[in-house]
Parts: sequence; C-alpha cells; structure tokens
Amino acid sequence: MDVASVLHMNGGTEEASYANNSLLQKKVMSLTRPIRDEVIRSIYKEKLPKSLAIADLGCSSGSNTLFMTCELIETVEMLCKELSHESPEYVIFLNDLPGNDFNNIFKSIECFKQNLGTRVVGEIGQCFITGLPGSFFGRILPTSSLHFFHSSYSLHFLSQVPEDVDNNKGNICWTSKSPLNVQRAYYQQFQRDFSLFLKCRAEELIEGGRMVLILGGRSSSDPSNNESCYILELLAKALNNMVSEGIIKKDQIDSFNIPIYTPSPSELKLEIEKEGSFILNHLEVSEISWKAACGDELNDNSGYKVAQLVRAAMEPVLASHFGEAIMDDIFYRYQDILADRMSKEKTVFLNLVASLTKTT
Repeated sequence: MDVASVLHMNGGTEEASYANNSLLQKKVMSLTRPIRDEVIRSIYKEKLPKSLAIADLGCSSGSNTLFMTCELIETVEMLCKELSHESPEYVIFLNDLPGNDFNNIFKSIECFKQNLGTRVVGEIGQCFITGLPGSFFGRILPTSSLHFFHSSYSLHFLSQVPEDVDNNKGNICWTSKSPLNVQRAYYQQFQRDFSLFLKCRAEELIEGGRMVLILGGRSSSDPSNNESCYILELLAKALNNMVSEGIIKKDQIDSFNIPIYTPSPSELKLEIEKEGSFILNHLEVSEISWKAACGDELNDNSGYKVAQLVRAAMEPVLASHFGEAIMDDIFYRYQDILADRMSKEKTVFLNLVASLTKTT
C-alpha cells in the first residue's frame, strides 16, 4: 500500500465526504479547547511575537479545518486586549498528505475570515494561510520557524503498513485478535514513526515552542483488550461476511491491513522521554461516544451515521484495495453491524490528549 497516495479523507461535499461526516471530530476539538487556549496564551505571553506561526497537521478539509484556527486567533486577540498589545500577524500552515482536498479548504477561506470577524471585536492582525502538502513523518517546514503545532485525529495513522504482518488473517489492522508478532510489528512501527515525528517537529519549532496532540488511543497497556480498534474489527466482520458469500476473495482480506495504531498513555510517554526534545506537560485519556457522530442521540439512523463517519476516513484506502464498485455494499452491511452493537454495548472512542514543550 502506498500510504502517501491513498491515505486521505473523502474530499468534496458529497454524502460520504469528510466535510459532511466529521461532527464527532469537531466535538473532540471543542472539548479540548481549554488545553489549546492555555498553551497558545502561554507561548504568546512568553514570546510576544510580531508574527505568530501555527501549523495544523493532518488538517483534512471541510468546516473543521479552520475551526481550530479560528478559536486560536480568537484566544490570542482576547489576550492582546488584556495586555493592551497590538495584534500579531498570523501565519497559518495547513498540512496533510497530497491527496487531501486542499481546493475545498481554499474555497472556504473567505467564509473563515467573515466568521472570525463576527467572533472578534475590533481590528484583527493580518492572517496568511498556506496549504502544506506532505507527510509529517519528515521535515515540512524550515528550522525554528514555528511557535505552535496542533494535530487532531491524525497521529494514530502510521507512515506504512508494518512489515511481517502476513499472518494477520481475517483482520484489517492491529486488533485484540491479532497474533503477537502482528501486535509487536504495529507497536514497533508506531515507535519509529512517532520518534521521527518528534525529531522533525523539534527542528521546526522555536525554543520553547509548543504542541497539542490529539489521537486515538487506549487506556490500558494490555494490547489484548478491545479498546484499540474495535470499530475496525466490526468493519472486518462486514468484509468477512462478504468473503463467506463469495463477493470478496479470502486472499484479498488476508492481504489487507490498515496502517493505524492506538497507543496507551505509557507508550506515548515513553517515546517522548526516549526522543528527548520535549517536556510532556499534560497527558490525559478522554472518551467520546460513537453517538457523537449523530448528535449524541441513539436512533434508527445511528448505525448509518457512524458508518458514514468511518467511510469518510477509510473509503480511499478500502477502494484502492477492494475496488470502488463494492463500497456501497460494504458500508450498507457495516451500518447494520454498528447499529446492533450500539444498541447493546457502551461504544466509545478513547483519545489521548498531550501538551508538549520543546526543551532546546
């Protein structure tokens, strides 16, 4: 799998687009705003920059893309008024892989500026927005050029499918049912990727620069529980049902693995300490119900809405392997499985929220 070319959210504004199926991600960003506000206020008061440089890593497209940026600028503008300071210029970098729908973002910039004007009283500093295609598992910005990095729901994706996972048969990612060697391979790939991510961001941040990272995770260090990728285990069930009916060949699913890893707090903390460029200021585990994808109400449409949430994120990867022709069939089956589980179980996503400061 060429991850850089196929790993992106569904673009555009169609029914299965990320733009129309990212309500849950927006709620997560709203719930974590106090942490971002504290961090951006801290870095601004410490540095008092005339130009404040911010990057959103894994920005995707749709209304969420500039939602966080609007909140950050609003917070800084309020602080400037408290301190009787002139507003800084804002340099905003929106990063994602090249397959991301950047055109959709650019079309929304004027709406973003109008929205910002309604939220902030008085004149606002100039705002310069740049699209930044490329993998964040490598350098993407000049040395010591950024004050603040933010990433939400992106860092659980890996740079590649781990090697030596050929025996992960019947599964589509690292799950509680995967063989031990597969679990180790996924964890080791996460270690390599996250260490490289930290190294690159440390080079790009100014001294004392900050990061807030939100990613899918798990609360337990035990990889055998079903916290890790339960929602994808249910997707695998839909695919395996299609294998039993002869719609998908068995070797197709046996050769398919999604590059995703949901670390525990101890795993994340260990990599930060080992890499050594950052101080971990804050780390918490939070949970959000799958129902957030449908406005927190469980109803007859809930299975469909959660299936659309997953489809918006996973369809390009699935289509590249299984073909576009069966996508509707896969997600029609999947929504029934989800609806059944949501009616019987507590179904939540677990997230890790981390705040870091560059040490040198």
